[in-house]
Amino acid sequence: MKIILVCSAGMSTSMLVKKMIQSAEERNIDADIEAVAESQLKNNLDGLDVVLIGPQVRFLEKKIREFVEPKGIKVDIIDQMAYGMMQGDKVLDQAIQLKDS
Repeated sequence: MKIILVCSAGMSTSMLVKKMIQSAEERNIDADIEAVAESQLKNNLDGLDVVLIGPQVRFLEKKIREFVEPKGIKVDIIDQMAYGMMQGDKVLDQAIQLKDS
């Protein structure tokens, strides 16, 4: 499963990615998770299943949806509470549920 978190600069989102990877490893889930700036998303579409958008850049949702959903890629805003508390396990669960929906 390939998950990309879209953010502006990538600082806090990269910390969240580390926690998501740790959670995936603990649960034996094969996941490729990374954070990219919105401008880099187009370079990371191969095999992509889910795009999660950082709450601070939620204004990008419509643009990202229009770009990736026709390619079969699911999109959602990261749960703000899970993001703020850096709960990688909950954000990973959000991505899994989104992929399976």
